[in-house]
Amino acid sequence: MTAVLLYTLGVLVFVVAILVSIGLHELGHMIPAKKFGGKVTQYFIGFGPTVWSKQIGETEYGVKAIPLGGYVKIVGMLPPEAAELADDISYDADGNQVTRVRKSNTGMFTQLISDARAAEWELVKPEDSDRLFYKMSSWKKVVVMAGGPSVNLLIAFGIFAAVFATYGNPADETVTTKIDEVQACVVPAEESGRVCTEEEIREQPTPAFEAGLEEGDRIVSFNGVEAESWDQVQQLIRDNGDGRAEIVIERDGEILPPIVTETTVTPRFLSEDAEDPVEVGFLGVRPSTHPTTGGPFYTLEQMGGMTVDVVKALGTLPVKVFDVGQAIFGLEERDPTGPVSIVGGGRLAGETAAHEEIQVQEKVISLLMLIAGFNFFIGMFNFVPLLPLDGGHIASALWEALRRGLARLRGRPDPGYVDAAKLLPVAYVVASAMLVMGVVLIVGDLVVPVHLES
Repeated sequence: MTAVLLYTLGVLVFVVAILVSIGLHELGHMIPAKKFGGKVTQYFIGFGPTVWSKQIGETEYGVKAIPLGGYVKIVGMLPPEAAELADDISYDADGNQVTRVRKSNTGMFTQLISDARAAEWELVKPEDSDRLFYKMSSWKKVVVMAGGPSVNLLIAFGIFAAVFATYGNPADETVTTKIDEVQACVVPAEESGRVCTEEEIREQPTPAFEAGLEEGDRIVSFNGVEAESWDQVQQLIRDNGDGRAEIVIERDGEILPPIVTETTVTPRFLSEDAEDPVEVGFLGVRPSTHPTTGGPFYTLEQMGGMTVDVVKALGTLPVKVFDVGQAIFGLEERDPTGPVSIVGGGRLAGETAAHEEIQVQEKVISLLMLIAGFNFFIGMFNFVPLLPLDGGHIASALWEALRRGLARLRGRPDPGYVDAAKLLPVAYVVASAMLVMGVVLIVGDLVVPVHLES
């Protein structure tokens, strides 16, 4: 029962953390939009039927049934069609010009665009004329649309920085000169990891075992050379061949007299891509490791590397999702390092929390890293310059600023606002692809889930 409760707790913590992240993402859009005078009519977490909502001022705040995202409705995202079209202009009772859009058209894509404009402008009132999103300065549009994913990246940075500064980075271990294990016998390279038999320990003990080195000892020097790093010590041992070795160690805070032994020679593969082993000096110890700690600059450096990895992952995402589809039908094994949905993330969080062999501190760190990883990916994904993602709107605003700037430099008329509505066919295709990939990943996480490695 305890394992079930811990599993449930892990899932709940993950889900709540993601929902909070979604809510903060949308605040990242809404706050600057309102600050710049825009009109925000809705702020919702989730999609589908409304579970709860409350009207505060001109904005309706609420929660919907499917917690797979969220949105804010900023009035005037799409500009009207060209004002010179006669049927796009009407006047109110006071004689003020009111821009509207045509509600019918020919051609599938043209009709989609026209319908989207009509739906958009049903919310626009004459008094909203100066508060429409498309009329904002280009830099304000960029700030509003970049606000959401930037919040996710800031969340990820905050979690990563806190973990790296205290516990350390689990993915970046520092190797020390402290001994974590003393191997009892010489095991052939091709049998690395095998447990020694009593006969092997008697007949071919390692120099370290024979010399009496113990777990927890710290190598201070080797053959008179001060030990500054494990790489250095390892190279000294390898270069020593089967020669005499004088080792100074620190045990329980005390420097012991030099231990004199002889290293032996054993074949070892010196790199992962080596085809043949090379005979080198061998002592028979394994160093201890600990997660590398670091501050804000270290965190930024690590996130830079993560950015490269995410960009590569996004490039192969359709293929990876296709592989998940193959796994669903039993045509291949599920890749344990492949993409997962929020459902898969919840399962991993639950398994981490319920795992008996993982210490409480490590469980907390794993959950934090999982939450930070999801936020980092969500933030980076939303910067992809395609509608309906935030990056698509950012790209439109930047293009608008560029062409207006070029027009001013050339002394030409202002080319006007960029019409994002013309890119709606692309948005529909991208949204459909995202929906399909999301469904495949969710089904995959239910049918052939990725499990926590033992």
